[in-house]
Amino acid sequence: MLELVDVFKQVGAQTHISNVSLTLESASLNVLLGPTLSGKTSLMRLMAGLDKPTGGDIRMKGESVLGRSVRNRSVAMVYQQFINYPSFTVYENIASPMRMANHDKKTIDRRVREAADLLKLGEFLDRTPLNLSGGQQQRTALARALVKDAELVLLDEPLANLDYKLREELRDELPRLFARTGAILVYATTEPQEALLLGGSTATMAEGRVTQFGDTIDVYNRPNDLLTAQTFADPPLNTATVRLQGGQLQMDGHAIGSPRESLADGEYSVAIRPHHLSLMETPSHVTSLPVHIDSTEITGSETFIHVSTANDSWVVLTHGVQRVHKGDTLTVHLDPSRFYLFDANGDLVQSPATHARAA
Repeated sequence: MLELVDVFKQVGAQTHISNVSLTLESASLNVLLGPTLSGKTSLMRLMAGLDKPTGGDIRMKGESVLGRSVRNRSVAMVYQQFINYPSFTVYENIASPMRMANHDKKTIDRRVREAADLLKLGEFLDRTPLNLSGGQQQRTALARALVKDAELVLLDEPLANLDYKLREELRDELPRLFARTGAILVYATTEPQEALLLGGSTATMAEGRVTQFGDTIDVYNRPNDLLTAQTFADPPLNTATVRLQGGQLQMDGHAIGSPRESLADGEYSVAIRPHHLSLMETPSHVTSLPVHIDSTEITGSETFIHVSTANDSWVVLTHGVQRVHKGDTLTVHLDPSRFYLFDANGDLVQSPATHARAA
């Protein structure tokens, strides 16, 4: 078990990590989700022992590890920008942590070849990194982390430089591979969809803070606050300031439904995921709102329609190819049961009616 207790990190006048407390269990998958510069890499470097916190404590199996060097910690780390020994073959790169740990030659050979086969590197074992593609070099770094049998494995956007097909394969495979070792796996990503695909637990990060930590689906479906909801949203969350008066939510002069909870009159923020807006009225989409089309993005299976309300810019996500044009006026239909509502402090006061799965 890894424990971070009120960990913070300052560099000069800047706070890189602000009072983070987390408990990560053995054989668990933990995702750090946040935009670039949110503090993911800084937090991982503190976990690894590459940097020392300004305050707080980091404990492994109940014992503080702040006084231990990186060499004396059971940690493996893989960065987005892969690091390999350029003069070593792939075989020697993978074998290097086992040689340093004085494993016998037979064990090293067996485990290197097993890792190479799992990561589709078997035919490249005699090559040096300069004779590999970027994806093959990244897989070499991942194989080296795998054979190390570390108690803590830190993967900092490890699949970002790989092609789509391999990224999909490894995203499924890596958690299972490292779970065999009983390691604590920490995986940093900027992509909400990747966090959902990986599962496990997710810590959302913003400006060096962990805004929420828990089961990935639960954090996605029930964010504690607006900042967490915006972090865990791709396409971006649609938000607007609304006023609750007499049991009705008013937006841009339009009544858009009633909250399920008993709330005091006043201003709130409403948030709606793009796929919860509809171009067709259904029994659940009982509220309509006129919008202007700004642009469209067609992927083939989906169309992203960027629209403007009276005061905000929203995105509507629909299936298939939608033939709409910039400058047109469109009516979008809203389902009030899908609304998130946040109070003036940004705290959640109502989540969608059902959140048993990622909705």
